[in-house]
Amino acid sequence: MARDPDWSADLQRYGIPRPFLQEQSIWAVWTYRFGRRIDQRPEGLIKRLLTTGYWLLFRAVETTVGVSLPKSARIGPGLRIWHFGGIFIHPETVIGSNCTLRQGVTIGNRREGGPVPVLGDDVELGAYAQVLGGIRIGNGCKIGAMAVVLCDVPDGATAVGAPARITLSACAR
Repeated sequence: MARDPDWSADLQRYGIPRPFLQEQSIWAVWTYRFGRRIDQRPEGLIKRLLTTGYWLLFRAVETTVGVSLPKSARIGPGLRIWHFGGIFIHPETVIGSNCTLRQGVTIGNRREGGPVPVLGDDVELGAYAQVLGGIRIGNGCKIGAMAVVLCDVPDGATAVGAPARITLSACAR
């Protein structure tokens, strides 16, 4: 398959020479990008075989590293996952470019069939942050460790706590 610029941006964010040997989270990111490339292929036997291989690989990586990053989620280039484990992303989630996730992050709906979050570009989520429901996290936001975000967060803001509250905005920095 042709070179994937999103995957190249992901690798650049890891910034180490051999991430596959040093960072288990890269396995989940690669599997996600592989699945997205398969979806772009024309229908046919090859696509069906690759899709079967993807699902086997997805489950193996999900079980091994504890990162559930389904190919149906829309994730911009430059995803960086620090400290793998316990990360669950809803299949309908939208994540912008150059976002950072840490261990224990959940991005999903509040009820079955409910809306899911949209994250802007350059968003950082701290360890065990929960972002739930049909909300928008603006560009350049920082979500603190263990925050439970249930409402929109404006561009450049920092949100902490459970439930999360805004503590800083871009103008206050």
